[in-house]
Amino acid sequence: MSDQNQQQQPELIRSVTVPMPTDYGDFAMTVFTEAETGKEHMLLVLGDVASETAPMVRIHSECATGDLFASERCDCGEQLQASLRMMSEQGSGVLLYLRQEGRGIGLANKLRAYQLQDQGLDTVDANLALGLPADGRDYRIAAIMLEELGISEIRLLTNNPAKLTGLQALGIRVRQRLPLQVRYRTRNLGYMKTKQQRMGHRVLL
Repeated sequence: MSDQNQQQQPELIRSVTVPMPTDYGDFAMTVFTEAETGKEHMLLVLGDVASETAPMVRIHSECATGDLFASERCDCGEQLQASLRMMSEQGSGVLLYLRQEGRGIGLANKLRAYQLQDQGLDTVDANLALGLPADGRDYRIAAIMLEELGISEIRLLTNNPAKLTGLQALGIRVRQRLPLQVRYRTRNLGYMKTKQQRMGHRVLL
């Protein structure tokens, strides 16, 4: 049994759903709140995904620096935009926006890891040097949100093999992995190489 399955199942409270018009189409946005922590996660649905056997799904972990400020230290914001474009082109899709900043270590710790990266460590070793996991994300919340929609089979937008296996261990069948090939920059080339070489991400460089 996976470590995630052995952990106590988090309680999520489904609250409000509203129409959310965007440049990528008219989504419905729902907020789920973790009962224990008060942390709020977002679910955005485009089109009639209930009629699809395996809808297109992106599980995106919050990245304030990349998503909000277009940081060139990572490719998170570009992956988010690419996912929304693909859903728009298809006319349907599901985006789960999870509050798991910095692969689950939090914003302050992510910036501390950046300081170590500026001294020569890669993203994995910087986290480990701080006594933190290389990737501390928890996909139980994503599985619960998908179950709330009645979705048990998906086409997953990701380059990350750990995300795929993590969801499958929680009972979500991944019928297809859809890669997100976004451009790398001079400033994030080391970051992209680390994801490719040490974390198994399918990144084209």
